[in-house]
Amino acid sequence: QVQLVESGGGLVQAGGSLRLSCAASGRTFMRYAMGWFRQAPGKEREFVAAISWSGGTAGYPDSVKGRFTISRDKEKNTAYLQMSSLKPEDTAVYYCAAGSRNDPAYLNFWGQGIQVTVSS
Repeated sequence: QVQLVESGGGLVQAGGSLRLSCAASGRTFMRYAMGWFRQAPGKEREFVAAISWSGGTAGYPDSVKGRFTISRDKEKNTAYLQMSSLKPEDTAVYYCAAGSRNDPAYLNFWGQGIQVTVSS
């Protein structure tokens, strides 16, 4: 099992950038795919990005493709989400996730979430 703690959230103006970090603990970090989800008020949780355990494969939905980049540092046991060209509709609580496969349906370990607010 892996424990996940997010950091780096906050308030940013539209068009700005922000980088989220996800620190993982547990000896099996390197064997897990990692991902990010978000949930805005009154909306369902939405998949944002995922990266394979090797770091060689990443996937994004169309809503963030070209603006968000997921990466991971195995030595630091940390995953990142670099967000650029932020829009007010990106405002949400962002959750780090981990799982056995680079597929949203398999990312079933969760962090506590962190708020990202994009002002217009």
